[in-house]
Amino acid sequence: MKSKYYIRQSCRLCSSNKLNLVLPLQPTALCDAYVKADRLDHAQDKYPLDLYQCDECGFAQIGCIVDPETIYEDYIYVSSSSLDLSDHFDSYANSVLRSVECSSNTLVVDIGSNDGLLLRNFEKKGMRVLGIEPARETANKAINSGVDTLIDYFNSKTAEKVIKDYGHAGIVTVNNLFANIDELDDFVAGIRKLLSPDGVLIIEASYLIDLIQNMVFDYIYHEHLSYFSVRPLKIFFNRMGMELFHVERIQTKGGSIRLYMQLSGGSRPVQPSVDKMIKDEEENGLYNLDIYREFSAKINSTKLSLRNMLTKLKKDNKTIAAYGGSATSTTLIYHFGLYDFIEYIVDDNPAKQNTFSPGLHIPVLPSSMIYKRNPDYIVLLAWRFAKPIIKKHEDYLQQGGHFILPLPEVEVV
Repeated sequence: MKSKYYIRQSCRLCSSNKLNLVLPLQPTALCDAYVKADRLDHAQDKYPLDLYQCDECGFAQIGCIVDPETIYEDYIYVSSSSLDLSDHFDSYANSVLRSVECSSNTLVVDIGSNDGLLLRNFEKKGMRVLGIEPARETANKAINSGVDTLIDYFNSKTAEKVIKDYGHAGIVTVNNLFANIDELDDFVAGIRKLLSPDGVLIIEASYLIDLIQNMVFDYIYHEHLSYFSVRPLKIFFNRMGMELFHVERIQTKGGSIRLYMQLSGGSRPVQPSVDKMIKDEEENGLYNLDIYREFSAKINSTKLSLRNMLTKLKKDNKTIAAYGGSATSTTLIYHFGLYDFIEYIVDDNPAKQNTFSPGLHIPVLPSSMIYKRNPDYIVLLAWRFAKPIIKKHEDYLQQGGHFILPLPEVEVV
């Protein structure tokens, strides 16, 4: 029987085997593998979740590579369910079309298109659009909404099929997916084939320096194999026959970068933003192991503070719930050991309600249950959305309830 995972021994970008363990995390079940009651008797494996940095190029990655079929077989995340993505993708499309000159009939291909949320914004601008999405149920949501979508994983062969049926793409977007790909060489080779001679590849991904500075370590989970910074990516794309000509920082996902690439020798000049961000990374010590030692120490200190608080509340017979049945919640619950304290989780997403959390099977209920069960304290697992959640549930606070923010430092509201 084929193993569900393997431990990668070499750097995904430069193939060096000089990998340093920089952030050990507790093994977890797959982050989004929430299950219905009829599957509670199905065992859910835990997988290692340790972060490594390449000593040669500075690239950061987790070592455990889970079979994509295992991750995406019952994948239920949809872009439209995220609190911040709808507005973000609208401004994203506008920004790209301001930066990249193209005709109204240009083909825009979104790889990992999910439910087509981004492509609908390009379609409104008169672009031809095509999504490529392997999760069948999610892809069908896009198709039913009118977004042409190919249900498949992307690679060189997929690129050839798209070229045959649709032609070359003037714009290829990869949003919050590039980090999920193990074999990046073939993936990028496929994109090179797919792009028109003056086409542009735009990648949006979580930014490693923001992950560390903003304490969003819970964004580390098995879907996200890679944690990107500009210096190693520039080297990698040069090797793959592509050129990074612009990069910008954006606020989504706890801090991300948007990278603009063209084929090597393309017409667009390399902008100062590329060298500036590499200089910032080096000045912030991103390629020095000390930054990870400090990061790990801060995580462990916060974990201890939160567990001490929750232990005292339990001794005082206080009831404790949690808010947010997301992918990041899984890392946070396992690494902080919150399963010792949480009685149930509430969530606003109907797809997560009346399910059970990955591996630990903590019940997930509608957020309306806050007012029926009246827990004394609610741990905000979705702590990056603390402001809108707290504003939405001011009545809970008025009734004497308390929210606990676990990160970036423990705070009681």
